[in-house]
Amino acid sequence: MIYFTSDSHFADPRVLRIDRRPFANMPEHDAALIANWNAVVTPDDEVWHLGDFARGTSEEVEALLAQLHGTKHLVIGNNDPQTTLDAKGWASTQHYAELTIDGQLFILCHYPFRTWNKMGKKSINLHGHSHGRLTPVPRQFDVGVDAQDLRPQRIEDIIERPRRRAKT
Repeated sequence: MIYFTSDSHFADPRVLRIDRRPFANMPEHDAALIANWNAVVTPDDEVWHLGDFARGTSEEVEALLAQLHGTKHLVIGNNDPQTTLDAKGWASTQHYAELTIDGQLFILCHYPFRTWNKMGKKSINLHGHSHGRLTPVPRQFDVGVDAQDLRPQRIEDIIERPRRRAKT
């Protein structure tokens, strides 16, 4: 299986305040997101994390990556420090990726695009960054944890999920 997620912000206390995540502190937040990840992702699965993974030293990020199931790819976000990029445990790191799954082209970036490659040919843009606050547009999906029940999701579940208007 292939899963998508974004904006976990492990070890970044700003998410408790800015995004009003329902946790008393960062250890509780991080433990819940790790448990949620491992409840759906198996060691044999693949996960594309579309940016803003974690803060910390390379060793701390490596320890975190070791706790999470699956082969992990990072599409770099604006809050991914060099220590996250340098951490061992990523199968790949890049700013942008294109994946074809069952004949469908997916355009992956941390940021939502206004237009994207092969948009007119029904490609789909997966992104993070907006924390569920953007009004949905056709064939564009926010895969961030705030928009996806605080866990990685399969593409089928992302596409079939009812979409809400932007939060205010």
